[in-house]
Amino acid sequence: MAAAQRTPLRGEIWFVQLHVDPPEKGRRPVVIVSLDARNRHERADTVLVIPLTISIHKEVPTHILLTAGETGLQTDSAARAEDITVVRKQSLIEPRTRLRRLSDRRICELAAKVGMAMGCAS
Repeated sequence: MAAAQRTPLRGEIWFVQLHVDPPEKGRRPVVIVSLDARNRHERADTVLVIPLTISIHKEVPTHILLTAGETGLQTDSAARAEDITVVRKQSLIEPRTRLRRLSDRRICELAAKVGMAMGCAS
């Protein structure tokens, strides 16, 4: 797998083959949610990500709908906050075309959904 060419930043969408996905699934988009201070740290070789899916189920309370216009991806997708995970920076593949970066507000919405997935909803 190709190594990341540059440091992934919070809110950016990259691609990765997740260890929980079957090999035939291929790479999927993920949004980087870890803090940039951590992402840029020379000794941090991983980043925290939330996977995106095109299987959109609006009734799932831990998903957030992201439109193609918001992400720059070809189709609408859903961020699956319950599947938050850590991936190695070297396994990330930068998109061929520049995608949009999610706002801090959207990342914090995802954080609230992670809390909900853990039973910590306020």
